[in-house]
Amino acid sequence: REQARLKASVLEEDTEEWQRDPQFRGLHRVGGVDLSYSKGDESRACASLVVLSYPALEVLYQDCRMVPISAPYVAGFLAFREVPVLVEAVQRLQQEEPQLQPQVLLVDGNGLLHPRGFGTACHLGVLTDLPCIGVAKNLLQMDGLVRDELHKEQIRSLQRSGETFPLTGTSGKVLGMALRSCDNSSRPLYVSVGHRVSLGTAVRLVGACCRFRIPEPIRQ
Repeated sequence: REQARLKASVLEEDTEEWQRDPQFRGLHRVGGVDLSYSKGDESRACASLVVLSYPALEVLYQDCRMVPISAPYVAGFLAFREVPVLVEAVQRLQQEEPQLQPQVLLVDGNGLLHPRGFGTACHLGVLTDLPCIGVAKNLLQMDGLVRDELHKEQIRSLQRSGETFPLTGTSGKVLGMALRSCDNSSRPLYVSVGHRVSLGTAVRLVGACCRFRIPEPIRQ
C-alpha cells in the first residue's frame, strides 16, 4: 500500500534545465548512495552517500557510517530496509553542507524496473524530491524479463561503451535499459528511472559518469 501510494508521485520526465542540455551544462554535483552489509551480520550495514563534482568526478563530500538495520530482506521490498538510512544521510548533508546537495542521485538498485514499478531509486527520489536514477549490476527478473539465451545474445551484441538495448517486459512497457558502460567490461548495467528524470537522460548520465564499469558516484 505504501509503495502504491508513493508511486503516484513519481515523475518519469526531465524536470531540470541541465537534463535537457546535450553536455549537461549546469550540472555540477552528482551523488551516489549504497549500503554494504557486514559479512555474517545482516543487522548492521555501512550506509554511504558520496557527492562528486561534474564533469571532473572529484569527491566533494562523503558520509559513510555504520547503521543498524531492523527490517528483514524481502525481495521487492528492499527500500523499506535501506531507504530510511539513506534519507537520513541526505538530510544530514542538507543541514551540514547545503551548498553540496547533489542535483541528481545515482542509486545502487532499481527504479521503475521493479515488480510494482517502485524500486529503491523511486522510493528515495520521492521522499527526498531529488532526481534519482536506478543503477543495478544484475537483472531483476520480472514481467517476462529473464536471463535466458536471448538476453545473453543481446548482451553480446553490445560491442562498445555507450551501446544499449531496451528492457521491454511482456506488458510491452520499457522498464529500463541495459548499458555497456565501459569497453573493458562486457557485463552491462541495468539503468532505470527513479524520479524526475527521463530514461534517455538517465542512460546518458550514467554513461558519462563511468570510468570503469560502475559509475563513479556509486563506485566511490
